[in-house]
Amino acid sequence: MAGEGLRIGFAVPQLGPQAHQGRRIAWFAGELEAAGADSLWVGDRVLAATNPTVGYGGTDRIPAEFHSVLDPFVTLGVVAAATGRVRLGTNVLIAPLYRPALLARSLTSIDVISGGRLIAGFGIGWSPEEYAAAEVPFARRGARLDETLDALQAIWSSDPASYQGHYVSVPEHRRELGPVQKPHPPIHLAAFTPAALARVGRRADGWLPVWRVPGPAGQGEALRRGRAAVDTAARAAGRDPAAVETIVRINAAPGTGPGDLVVAIEAAAAETGFREFFVDLMYVAGTVEQAADTALRILGEVR
Repeated sequence: MAGEGLRIGFAVPQLGPQAHQGRRIAWFAGELEAAGADSLWVGDRVLAATNPTVGYGGTDRIPAEFHSVLDPFVTLGVVAAATGRVRLGTNVLIAPLYRPALLARSLTSIDVISGGRLIAGFGIGWSPEEYAAAEVPFARRGARLDETLDALQAIWSSDPASYQGHYVSVPEHRRELGPVQKPHPPIHLAAFTPAALARVGRRADGWLPVWRVPGPAGQGEALRRGRAAVDTAARAAGRDPAAVETIVRINAAPGTGPGDLVVAIEAAAAETGFREFFVDLMYVAGTVEQAADTALRILGEVR
């Protein structure tokens, strides 16, 4: 069977024209879960700067799809209530933009409401304007991410809980409500640079790389090198690399059809050995119904 043994998920309609049909997200989630999807994901955009200092994906612009966005926590809460089996992921929350106590509260709520299905995926973002809007310094955001992760783990592991770092702090407080998953929801990190890949191996439960469709030659080799760097860092930290999972985001360009995506998923699996993927249909579907139809066709091919 094509795609046998693969786990396939999808991004929730959250950005661009799909966001304007937010009332259909619960329906979308239920349809995909019933069809056998393994996971559903939200992303994080604060704003789309009119004159960006840094564009998206190495360009000098920000896609029009980023002009409309639904809140990731609200959206994932709706998905949690509308489903009962699929894993629920964030790919990714720009963790340094959030105060740790508020971030922990939101993520704990989603894990509790979903019955312990949350994957907490984090990154550091790329937009100086988003940091300015959150009134957080853009510099040293990697160090701020590390402290945010430390603070989350402190909150989730003790009661009373507190944390004091150079960039973030959390006063001592009672924390009787915790996540369903123990000691906390799995923490996955997006990473491409050597320092970020080392962070994954050193402290994360998973890695969140990207496969582009269409994409440059050598994507498989690049992902294998990235995973090797993660494994090396895990071993150096005394961790078992096998305990760090990989979930690959499939980014589809405009005009990509369901058949193209099935071929891409199977090629990515064959070239990397990774078995879990989720597909972002932001650029290929203008409505929630079109996104659902495309997702169902993909699931029909890979199941």
